[in-house]
Amino acid sequence: MFEEKGEKRNMSKIGVFDSGFGGLSILKEIVKKMPQYSYVYLGDSARAPYGSRSHDAILEFTKQGIDFLFSKGAEIIVLACNSASSQALRYIQQVYLPETYPEKKVLGVIIPTAEVAITKSKNMCIGVLATEATVSAGAFKRELKKLDSTVDVYEIPAPLLVPLIEAGKEDSLKIKRLVKDYVALVSKQPIDTLILGCTHYGIIKEDFISVAEGVTVISEAEIVADKLFTYIEKHADIKSKLSLDADVCFFTTDTTNKFESIGSRFFGSTIISHEINL
Repeated sequence: MFEEKGEKRNMSKIGVFDSGFGGLSILKEIVKKMPQYSYVYLGDSARAPYGSRSHDAILEFTKQGIDFLFSKGAEIIVLACNSASSQALRYIQQVYLPETYPEKKVLGVIIPTAEVAITKSKNMCIGVLATEATVSAGAFKRELKKLDSTVDVYEIPAPLLVPLIEAGKEDSLKIKRLVKDYVALVSKQPIDTLILGCTHYGIIKEDFISVAEGVTVISEAEIVADKLFTYIEKHADIKSKLSLDADVCFFTTDTTNKFESIGSRFFGSTIISHEINL
């Protein structure tokens, strides 16, 4: 798959893995930031959402996902899923990669988001709305505390939003009521910054902004794109291997019709996908 004598150089891709559709909003911003590279996306939509899954299940699904993306030529992978980033990333980076893919890289979305949140907060009181898996892992609190031990972090699970967003009801009154309710819960504390700790939530960011008065609302898509750009620029060994064919390939574990219909809303343009089994 990789370079042999006489083969074309720079054939590797940037991989993006998500439990379903939310990661497409991350990929959208990454492609906008770095359109010259080639990308491969996998959405494990058949087993989504990950937010209510056990740690062991999320870890196993994530390992299968990155195995697939590496088999498709990924040089570096972004886990564009907060549940996977919180439950599986440390094991992937510290154990699985060194044993299985020692030359490859896997990055998450939580650390970049935490870094920006710390810079935005004035009173070091930060709220997080996320899936049950992300909240139970305490990943945002852990990373925020590493950056500033004085920060107060209040994490609230918001599991009812994802299915409604995926059903195309992001403009519904029910979504707006849920956003108001979740913001009210986390705002019982004197937060001045709110992290939307699920990639799905970014698609309704304006709803959060409209009800979280005086609070800086942070979603992940642009943050991750900027941080990935900086990372690649600093790692010439990775950058030199990346294909400059400027294409994107999409894979799903669900039916392609469903993935393309919903996924095109998240990606911002029509996508064509391929169904696979993990």
